[in-house]
Amino acid sequence: MKKVNVALVRLIQFVVFVLFTFMVMAYFGAMVLLPLDAMALLIKLLGLLGLHGFIGALIAIPAVGYLCMIVYKTPELGKLVVDTGVELVKTGKEKVEAFNAIAESAKA
Repeated sequence: MKKVNVALVRLIQFVVFVLFTFMVMAYFGAMVLLPLDAMALLIKLLGLLGLHGFIGALIAIPAVGYLCMIVYKTPELGKLVVDTGVELVKTGKEKVEAFNAIAESAKA
């Protein structure tokens, strides 16, 4: 019965690990995809106004680049975004390591 308990603890530990890994990847992926999505939406908006997609892209890329520059120059904003992701990683690591003590107590 002890082996079943240890296996169950390890299974739940793996599920928690996968969950936190997914959350970290989704968080940093969203940070990368937000400017790309803003560009795509701006190109579509300019297409509705009658501009060709290529011309819309020539306008949208510098506009989104300027917005990214404003975010970059905002004090502490970039650091806050990265620190939030790092805290998510640290929290996940702590929670996954907490299962090791439970597994050791289940073996005894």
